[in-house]
Amino acid sequence: MSTKGKSGCPINLSLELLGDRWTLLIVRDLIFAGKKHFREFLQSDEGISSRTLAERLQTLQDEGILTRSDDPTHGLKAIYRLTEAGIDLLPVLATLGGWGSRHRAADSDLARIAEELSAGGEAALEAMKARLRAEHIEAA
Repeated sequence: MSTKGKSGCPINLSLELLGDRWTLLIVRDLIFAGKKHFREFLQSDEGISSRTLAERLQTLQDEGILTRSDDPTHGLKAIYRLTEAGIDLLPVLATLGGWGSRHRAADSDLARIAEELSAGGEAALEAMKARLRAEHIEAA
């Protein structure tokens, strides 16, 4: 997956990295589902293949959205954590989730999360970002 910019447009540059469904779903799982291991991402309902997952995780690492470290409790596992750039995607995902809950046939339990973030405004987003920093950056 190439992330070399074809233009300097910030929307284009963002879409070149995040514009396929799998990339944002991996970030979603890190943010909302607390997933941190390869096998956990494979178990998502959307059914990503292991090859696609490996490619997207590598791209996200290369682009500074997440980090990979060895799991001290299991020699063969790696732990994926968000960087500050990854945490900064929270408002993007919250906005997409809010739109999807209003205009698509979303699961009501999952839509509730988007609605709560939307209703809480900037304060709710900042509180969640602080929690994510503690889980992903400070815990590393």
